[in-house]
Amino acid sequence: MKYENINAAIFIRRLNRFVAEVELEGKKILCHVKNTGRCKELLTKGATVYLEKSTNPERKYQYSLVAAEKGERLVNMDSSAPNKAVHEWLKKGEYFKNVTLIKPESTYGKSRLDFYFEYEGKKAYMEVKGVTLENEGVVSFPDAPTERGVKHLEELISLASKGFEAYAMFVVQMKDVLYFTANGKNDPAFEKALKKAAEKGVNILCFDCEVKKDGMLIRNPVKVSL
Repeated sequence: MKYENINAAIFIRRLNRFVAEVELEGKKILCHVKNTGRCKELLTKGATVYLEKSTNPERKYQYSLVAAEKGERLVNMDSSAPNKAVHEWLKKGEYFKNVTLIKPESTYGKSRLDFYFEYEGKKAYMEVKGVTLENEGVVSFPDAPTERGVKHLEELISLASKGFEAYAMFVVQMKDVLYFTANGKNDPAFEKALKKAAEKGVNILCFDCEVKKDGMLIRNPVKVSL
């Protein structure tokens, strides 16, 4: 997935979950933050960040913050990017062969998952989670407690019990990491739910990404340690 009209800026501060102040071409402006997570290790004062300029002149904030530099790493932090990248990845058919149908935002009963897809005669559901939290090469999810994330895992367990293939897909929004694990320190309930999901037949996938200032592409599988 690609962005249009990317601009480098300097991060100053975050006003709330949705708005940040940055310095762009010598001027202080407000921009939309496309990730409601904490992202404290990314949004540090003086960090180089990347903004996408909107093509809609009526938007309240003309720029959206989509990526940040963390040392030598470039990390995409756009929460909508993982789903877009996974959609492209499913279409390519490199991992799941002979994909014949892809339905984003698909509902089954009371469950609403990011994707329903069919391949080689199999019916599958997938929930996608973006991963931006990294410490010495180890990446983890979530960076803050997520009741919604636990609910999604419970839905996947239910679907697996009914004969569907169920996948929890963690998209690491950077490259060259050591392994992925659940962030039990921040959210022990999610860690417990992820272990249970794996035991109950939910497939846990994790892939890193090739991240550029103007886009992100799913790359290689990452080891999962539960």
